[in-house]
Amino acid sequence: MTRDKTRSTATNVRGEPLRQNVLDAAERLLQEGKANFSMRDLAAEAGVSFATPFNQFGNKAALMHALAARRIETVVKRFAERRLPPLAADRVLLAIDIAIAGILEKPEVNRVVMGWIGTSGPAPGNILAQSKALWAMALGDGDGLPEAYRERTLRFLPGQLAFGFRGVLSFWTAGELPDDALAMQAREVAETLLRGLANPGADCHP
Repeated sequence: MTRDKTRSTATNVRGEPLRQNVLDAAERLLQEGKANFSMRDLAAEAGVSFATPFNQFGNKAALMHALAARRIETVVKRFAERRLPPLAADRVLLAIDIAIAGILEKPEVNRVVMGWIGTSGPAPGNILAQSKALWAMALGDGDGLPEAYRERTLRFLPGQLAFGFRGVLSFWTAGELPDDALAMQAREVAETLLRGLANPGADCHP
């Protein structure tokens, strides 16, 4: 039965990049509740040789980091497809809402993926850089932020938002933050950072 499933999977993904094939297989295993899958399990699910997942990613941590990166790419894509509000602060909150909605589409799968971000792979990951880029994109030129603080805000806020959002997700991943509180907590962190960096003592919408 397993052999037939593997052969079918390999046929369906023919022509797709090999790396994406392996990532798709990992997504399927996680969706089936197989969080502890081995690289051998992954190779069988993807319909590739045992060495292929190692050749593509190095180890399971790097594979999971790639799945996390895929989620950021999805947020960027969905954000780009939306009609964006004119103010930077509102765009940041929109990006948060899009990200949280995506996470809660498959919460159990995403808890597993997020839980791997703190593990080390064969080489440093780039999740932080991708997250910073997402928030920088949302901020844009800083529309609506006070001119006196705009340059500083655009320089530092993407990183602070990346750290803050990751912190909220870590508590959710650990089961300390329920699904229905995730968006609210992420928004509160972002709004606090916007007030603190954009204009100390003022609202994030001047």
